[in-house]
This record gives sequence, structure tokens and C-alpha cells, in this order.
Amino acid sequence: MELFVNRLILAGAALFVGISGSAMAADLSRPAAPVYTKAPMATGYNWSGFYVGGTLGGAWGTFDPSTSTVFSNTGYFATTSPPAIATVGAQSFKPSGFTGGVEAGYNWQMGATVVGVEADFQAFHLSGSATGTGVYPCCAPTTFTVNSQAQTDWLFTARPRLGFANNNWLFYVTGGLALTNLKGNFTFTDTFATAAESGSVSSTKAGWTIGGGVEAGLGGGWSLKAEYLYVDFGSVSTTSTNLTAFNPAIAFPTNVFTHSTDLKANIARVGLNYRFGSM
Repeated sequence: MELFVNRLILAGAALFVGISGSAMAADLSRPAAPVYTKAPMATGYNWSGFYVGGTLGGAWGTFDPSTSTVFSNTGYFATTSPPAIATVGAQSFKPSGFTGGVEAGYNWQMGATVVGVEADFQAFHLSGSATGTGVYPCCAPTTFTVNSQAQTDWLFTARPRLGFANNNWLFYVTGGLALTNLKGNFTFTDTFATAAESGSVSSTKAGWTIGGGVEAGLGGGWSLKAEYLYVDFGSVSTTSTNLTAFNPAIAFPTNVFTHSTDLKANIARVGLNYRFGSM
């Protein structure tokens, strides 16, 4: 009996070894499972680098010219005349015109954030005029007339930019220095004693600008943008002492005239840029 049990145990062990060997052989003959690796991410559009380009668009703005004078005991006007002249001399007109020119800048990209600087020089044609007539409070029905004309022809800006990049799309805000040349011409006349006065001003004026835009990378270094800017130049002024009246003419230099004009404007434009070394 003991001999039979020993033989049974030996037979079971042999069977287990045989089955295990067959399973191991099957595992060795089976091909290994493929190993998957994550494909590298495609490199995004690169906004870094120096760029140059041109812009084209339109501008619309507001000039607010003014003319005023003072009362003088040795002057031409009655005490009620200077306030009436100042009221008529407070004028406004809203011209629109063409803008276009060249620009250059540099961007630094850090992840999705893009910071840069940009400068541009543009044709900036805005001009207009206004005329107002009033009645002398002292001396109706005689009247006086104030004419104002103002214009500008060019614009320069230098601005930092801060943007968010989504691959080849860039959304940005910008603001900084704006320069232009403000010109104004003014005349005063009346029907009481053929009084006449004139003044003019022409000054390169610093102001500020703020705005934003969107730029799309087209490939090959080219990009197309659409941009809006608001500019404010404050005011420029001049004085004159050349009032004359009667015939023959008598000068009244103590009636000092002050003339001024300001300019606020909106600019909408598109631009095409070429970025060196960009994707």
C-alpha cells in the first residue's frame, strides 16, 4: 500500500511538471506585446523675433477749436463782447480720413504669453473747419464772425504690446506714446467797424494711445493683423495782438486773443507683417 501511494505521488508530480513545461513553452512562442510610446507634440507657431510691415486704414476724430479775447479799458470791445465772442468761438468738427504707413517691432514669446514693442509712422490726414456768427449784446444788430480751421497730416506711435498666443493666433492689447503735428488757423471779423484779427499755430504735439487687435500667422514668416487705436493729443494754443478796426485801421493790441485746438481720434486699420526667423 505504501508503495502504491509513493508511485501515485510520483506520477502526479511528473504530470504537473509536464503541464508547466508545456505552458512555459507556449508563453515563449507567443509574440511579445507591442510597446506604445506617445508621439511627440507638434511645435506651435513661434511669435518671437523682429518684424516689419505696412498698414492701411481709416481714421475719424474730433477737433475742438476755441477763440476768446479779453476786455481792456483802452481796447475796442464793450464789457459784454468778450463773453459773447468766447461762446461763439467754442467750436467743434469731426473729420475723417485715410491712414497708412510702415511699422516695425520685436516680440518675445514665453509659453502662451507674448510681449513686444512696436513703432509705426503713418499718413494721418484729418482736417476740417467751422464758422460761427453772433450778435454783439451791446450793439445789435451788428454781428461778429469766428472762423476756425485745424488739421494734421502724420502720426507716429511707439507702444509696448502684451498678448496671448493660441498657436498661430495672437490676441493683444497695446498703448503708449503718440506724436503728430497739430495746425490751426483762426480769424475774427465784425460788421460794426470792419474789425479783423487772425492767429495760427503749428506744433508737434505729444499725446497717448491705447488699443488692441488680433494677428494671424499665415506661414512663411507672414502675418495679417486687424487693429484699433484711440489717440488723444490734448491741445495747442497761441495768442495774438493784431486786432484792428475802423478805416483807416486803428490797432487795439490790448485786446489779446487766444486761439487753441485739440484732437482726439479713432483709428481702424489692417496690417501685413513679415517676421524674420518665424515659423
